[in-house]
Amino acid sequence: MSDMLVKLYDLPDSAPIYKRCKEAGVEIRRAMTPDLRRIVKWVSEYSSDYAAGECESCFGKSPVSCFIATRGSEIVGYACYNATAKDFFGPTRVLDSEQGKGIGAALLLRSLESLREEGYGYAIIGSVGPADFYKNVCGATLIEDSTPGIYKDFLRG
Repeated sequence: MSDMLVKLYDLPDSAPIYKRCKEAGVEIRRAMTPDLRRIVKWVSEYSSDYAAGECESCFGKSPVSCFIATRGSEIVGYACYNATAKDFFGPTRVLDSEQGKGIGAALLLRSLESLREEGYGYAIIGSVGPADFYKNVCGATLIEDSTPGIYKDFLRG
């Protein structure tokens, strides 16, 4: 899977997407360290152990570089940035039952906005799955010859 590049200085207005989430009863918020174990367990269960490792690394940063989507006290999605490498977005996941409600877009945009606030002009979305999603939400473009990118040295078992 290829990486994608995003112009952080040209992100779309996120207000309508955040409003859509709020109307669906979903809150997008920065993860807090007291929730580390619960969030990492959720990521391991609904994503992978690799993603859980990346997510856990986000709690060692200040501010925590992970956002969660919640409905009440239930986690319905998450997104990380600056996890495996600086200026990278991912991993991310929204429950299948919650997809199509703007939650993934909200998590993506909130993370990209944070990268922009940290001073980056561009961001890399690592090893994307649905490239059209990223192209449509934030104008991301594929980076040629970026497979497997930084992920080539993962310890595979």
